[in-house]
Amino acid sequence: MIKRKGFQERIPFDPRLPHLRVQELFDSEEAAVNNVLTKKPAPLEEIAARSGRPVEEVSEILERMVRKGLCGVTKTPVGILYRGLPFMPGICEFTFIGGAETDREVKLARLIQAYKKAYVAAKGVEKISYPVTRVIPVLRTIKAGNRIHTYDQVMTYIDKYDAIGVGSCYCRQAAKLRGEDIHGMPVDVCIWFGDMAENITERLGGRRVSKEEVKEIVDRCEQAGLMHMSRNTTEDIDFMCHCDRWHCGVVRQALQQPKPALVFNSGFDSAFDGDRCAACETCIERCPAEALTMTEENIPAVDRDRCFGCGVCATGCPEGAIVMVNKPDFRPPPKTVKDLAKALQGSQNAGRSA
Repeated sequence: MIKRKGFQERIPFDPRLPHLRVQELFDSEEAAVNNVLTKKPAPLEEIAARSGRPVEEVSEILERMVRKGLCGVTKTPVGILYRGLPFMPGICEFTFIGGAETDREVKLARLIQAYKKAYVAAKGVEKISYPVTRVIPVLRTIKAGNRIHTYDQVMTYIDKYDAIGVGSCYCRQAAKLRGEDIHGMPVDVCIWFGDMAENITERLGGRRVSKEEVKEIVDRCEQAGLMHMSRNTTEDIDFMCHCDRWHCGVVRQALQQPKPALVFNSGFDSAFDGDRCAACETCIERCPAEALTMTEENIPAVDRDRCFGCGVCATGCPEGAIVMVNKPDFRPPPKTVKDLAKALQGSQNAGRSA
């Protein structure tokens, strides 16, 4: 049995569901070592002691697991630390970061999809009690005079880190491997920062990129109608995804909630200039949340319960008739991962006592 831990584990591994056999991901040695890993990073010697295996043997197994995306690694002044990964987000994403298209990746893409469908069928759609991810708006779409925090700006994170890596989007890469239509959207656009960037480029097949190349990737994603997404914190950001509504697991889970905008948002609303709107409906086609409909006055109407505030509608408007404005009384994201964990736990406790 594979043990899975961690507050961010939105789709845990359930060994009672037969659609994804453990053997397809782990060999017997890797499974044994994985079962002594925790979400807290630990040195090689400690993990070897827990497993009862020689240090040299465990070192080889762990590095094999890292290269396969089955465990996490962190470089510290005292040496390399290893940690267990949740099934998703975690193993699923790391498996496909390198963009490989061997028979193994094709098989895993199909098995993971079958497993996720079986999990939802058995457990139902998971209710999001507190958002663990958030939308980062397209900065150039925000109307002048609105308050813009540093955490609302993609460039904040690009400028902050020296080490930046890019890998394949798990959602679209897996869909492509399954033979699905990805609508011509870019795949090699998942951005990683700091230690995570070094990890994916050194061990998982990602590549290091310059700040200028990252800016080009961001522009390409905005033109393709993808939205920027990251962890729902203001400081501890080590990744930035570019998501669509057809394949992204985070977006699809949000859209299954009664009010998607409450659990996945940027803190901005879209505003329309009726005089400039040409009623071309480009914004309706691009909207990832499917929050827009055309009124009898030929002006798009916004369902505020669905709108993510991403700005994708505004970037595609040929008339420049859409801008983003501050959402009233929007609560700022937690500062750190620890703060996010506390907020999530508090929300879950409140839900249980309600």
